[in-house]
Amino acid sequence: MNRTPVVFIHGAWLHALSWESWAERFTSRGFTPYAPGWPGEPETVGEMRERPDAFGEVGLDALTRHYGRIVRSFDHSPVLVGHEVGGLVAQHLIGANLGRAAVAIASAPINDVPLTPAPARLWTPGSGDPASGYGRLVSLPREQFRHVFANAVGPQESGRLFERYVVPAPRRLFTDLGYGGPARHPRAFADTGNAARGPLLLVSGQEDRMVPDSVTRAVYKLYGDSRATSDLKQFPDRGHSMVVDSGWRVVADYVLGWLDAHGIRTRSPW
Repeated sequence: MNRTPVVFIHGAWLHALSWESWAERFTSRGFTPYAPGWPGEPETVGEMRERPDAFGEVGLDALTRHYGRIVRSFDHSPVLVGHEVGGLVAQHLIGANLGRAAVAIASAPINDVPLTPAPARLWTPGSGDPASGYGRLVSLPREQFRHVFANAVGPQESGRLFERYVVPAPRRLFTDLGYGGPARHPRAFADTGNAARGPLLLVSGQEDRMVPDSVTRAVYKLYGDSRATSDLKQFPDRGHSMVVDSGWRVVADYVLGWLDAHGIRTRSPW
């Protein structure tokens, strides 16, 4: 008997440490969690803030290839759990039959689902991080984090989350998503018609200002013609920080219950 592996993929402006509570929870339920950082991501938040240069060139292609290699490295196909851009990557991979199942939480939009105007203002041409020297990085100031990311929690909790998890993000990634560019990168697309893929769960927060619930519902409709399992869970009164804030356990436990309901157990007789 082998423990089922789970690969966690974080989103923009968060460090891989953001999955620490989820990793503990999934371990306690019998899974084997992995939360690898993005290519070039330093091991700690402090290092990332002090020396982010190696991170500045990361785009969707590098990100998707990176996690694709990780998923293929397992002897047994893992579950994929992604937040925001990580949710997009998870959908791309499961659509290519990589991964046993996928969960996309507050996922960046895929395919032809329109981008939302509110987040676009965070990475306008003048918003590059001066510390990078080349505008290759986009920082998320504390006030903006509170407004668009952690708007569903109190100011004190928002401040704690900012200090523990928030790091600069590569501008190239946002260009690949379609902000400030003529077209989205091919990696921003997922095969929504693949009937042979594993089950997919889309999760939204109805108070999310970064990736509104309407975006997740529009993505969900794209999977309507596939015979593969595609489910949607909407959490009221939850914002974009739902994977790290004080309500994370409710979301994590729903995901665990969903996996169990679809026959994805903590141990498999491989």
